[in-house]
Amino acid sequence: MPGDQANTLGEKGEELAARHLIEKGYRILKRNYSYMLGEIDIIAMDGDILAFIEVKTRSYADGGPPILAVNERKQRLLQKTAERFIVQNKLRRPRLRYDIVSIVMGRGAPNIEIIKNAF
Repeated sequence: MPGDQANTLGEKGEELAARHLIEKGYRILKRNYSYMLGEIDIIAMDGDILAFIEVKTRSYADGGPPILAVNERKQRLLQKTAERFIVQNKLRRPRLRYDIVSIVMGRGAPNIEIIKNAF
């Protein structure tokens, strides 16, 4: 089924992203945090900054960069979900940031890019 392939690609992308973030010094707090209609792929600390991270994975960049899939509606959902995480965990005014990890599988090694402060 086509949906199964997309889920597998997304799951592979999230795993690659998590490993890449750890290599870059991020400390993963939570993966696949969801609240109502929103989901955050990875929540991590980058130093003293709480980073809410959306992972976008594509087989090839033919349809444009993966970050284009994070439109205004998706950004609002991520922000509302992040607010819920902050309240639920009783965090007081954390320094926060919204990042996107863009992954293009293509041929050979995947191209992984972290876009900090993406929105």
